[in-house]
Amino acid sequence: MPSFDRILAPGRIGSLEVPNRVLLAPMGTEMCTPDGRSTPREAAYYRARAAGGTGVVMSGITAVQSDTEPITQGLARIDTDGHIAGIAAIAEAVHSVGGLFALQLTAGLGRNINTVREGQVPVSASDNTWFGDPSIRCRPLTTDEIAIIVRRFGEAAVRARQAGVDMIDLHGHTGYVLDQFLSPVWNRRTDAYGGSVQNRVRFTAEIVAAIKESYPGVPVSFRLSVDHRFEGGRTPASTREIAVELERAGIDLIIADEGSYEAMDYVFPPYYLGDACMAGAATALKEVVSIPVAAVGNLRPVDGERLLEQGRADFVAIGRGLIADPDLVNKLRAGRSADVRPCIRCNAYCTGNAFFGKPVECAVNPAVSHELEAGPVPSANPRHVVVIGGGPGGMEAARTAALCGHTVDLYEQDEQLGGVLLPAATPAFKRELRSMITWWERQLAGLDVTVHTGVTIAADSPEVAAADEIIVATGSVPLRPRGIEGLDEHTVDVLAFHRGAAVGKRVLVAGGGLSGADAALELARDGHRVTLVEVAPELARDMLMVNRVTLLRDLSEAGVRVLTGHRITRVTAGGAVAEGPDGEVTLEADTVVSAFGVLPARSLVEQLGDSPKVHPIGDCVQPAKVGEAVRAGYAAALALG
Repeated sequence: MPSFDRILAPGRIGSLEVPNRVLLAPMGTEMCTPDGRSTPREAAYYRARAAGGTGVVMSGITAVQSDTEPITQGLARIDTDGHIAGIAAIAEAVHSVGGLFALQLTAGLGRNINTVREGQVPVSASDNTWFGDPSIRCRPLTTDEIAIIVRRFGEAAVRARQAGVDMIDLHGHTGYVLDQFLSPVWNRRTDAYGGSVQNRVRFTAEIVAAIKESYPGVPVSFRLSVDHRFEGGRTPASTREIAVELERAGIDLIIADEGSYEAMDYVFPPYYLGDACMAGAATALKEVVSIPVAAVGNLRPVDGERLLEQGRADFVAIGRGLIADPDLVNKLRAGRSADVRPCIRCNAYCTGNAFFGKPVECAVNPAVSHELEAGPVPSANPRHVVVIGGGPGGMEAARTAALCGHTVDLYEQDEQLGGVLLPAATPAFKRELRSMITWWERQLAGLDVTVHTGVTIAADSPEVAAADEIIVATGSVPLRPRGIEGLDEHTVDVLAFHRGAAVGKRVLVAGGGLSGADAALELARDGHRVTLVEVAPELARDMLMVNRVTLLRDLSEAGVRVLTGHRITRVTAGGAVAEGPDGEVTLEADTVVSAFGVLPARSLVEQLGDSPKVHPIGDCVQPAKVGEAVRAGYAAALALG
């Protein structure tokens, strides 16, 4: 069992004594009222992370002003006294379990804003193009407006002090307003706020001074993009100079981040980017500042411990990992690191929900944002529950039913649990999916769930007759489109490929959804010459945008030939024929991998009929994402009572 002595060691941020080195990285919750007031639901969400042992619980961005741009509906606010109570309720909830609460403040989005007031244009450090419409140029903030924003930060600090906030974080990354002033790519001013590094930091320095005057002794941290990850954007070399000036301005901690709206996948790094994908950012700043530096970005506990041991960071900021498991720190402290629920970095319900203004949730933790609701509790009527299907929905149903005190038998027809996750987790970039299977297996063993693998259950099986309740999670079967000559004779299904079916040097992947695209990337990285064919105009079109950015870039860098708008009409022993915009094209390949999608595996559900003790869930009802199957399993088990 690995040791986490460094992560669990106390630390210090300015005047604040911190019990360990783990910070909840600031992420929006989308749980506020439309006018930006914090809610009991949000307080319960933060309280759970504090109760789980997190050193400092940091909020998502909170607006301090609407003088220069409108505040997005639902965004947290602290620009009026009426918003103090909600923030105070969060601080009180965090303090009630011995935690510390930091409030992240933002000056606004500037050129990155989504909407502007009628008749106005966006503001920025200079006359930059508006990200939402490059044909429109922004209006540079005047010095009077800068002074107003600085004053608003001071007023926000007074309210934060009244609310009982322990620390303030400044949102200075992703190309928001403060970042626009820091960066030469966006700051071309010739006044006191442009030109030299000292001038470009001046706006932030004045804000820090206003905060510390209004709230004496409060630690102030700054989330800084060390590498913008686009041509012309800021690089680590220039950011190091900025970090030195931020320390001189009174910043007590820097969270070393990367990315920008131009490189959005680094703002919300998907699984393609791998573990600790921004660790170099923290390292770059540690070499030039004496204040603490926090690393962030796809950090597992083992990554954080290693960075601290190597002296490359002083704190580790974990966002999605603490959404997936709010008890992460307590589990490390108890020597139960194997029980930490992995984040699979899918972005589907955390980042994905935020894009649509929906409260944060999690693909693997169905309790997220429902902390005020009753979770699994001992049943007043324990029963014998049979779960058929060991995929994500079935495993979660079995886990939850056992937590409720039921006797649970889980049946899986394959020799291993995992369902579709098992073959899908073969690429190195999807390792956390496999970790999730291991996590479920460990939880089921600890809850005395009896797992039967290699067993096929039929409607007339004695196990069905003996069950009080039956949760059916039989998953899906591959879709085989009609009208494609030679499809059955000359293709390897994508799941069979993941399970080890042999493929040749030249591979044609038929189907450019997520499954096909990921398979194409895995094949190309393993040295195959890959062609990816998709009938739609674009690949993985239902994939979350920030993930898709990385996928498309990686496919290109791996040399995958992509043909969109092409329909496979015939498969042969030597490849396939496709119909495209310019007519028929012959595609030579040693192996054709079919990835046309899936259909519900409804056979058993239909055979079992409409019995009230039968509860179908997951893909056998409607194929969907992993998170939907997990939610369905959790809900079905809770509904048993």
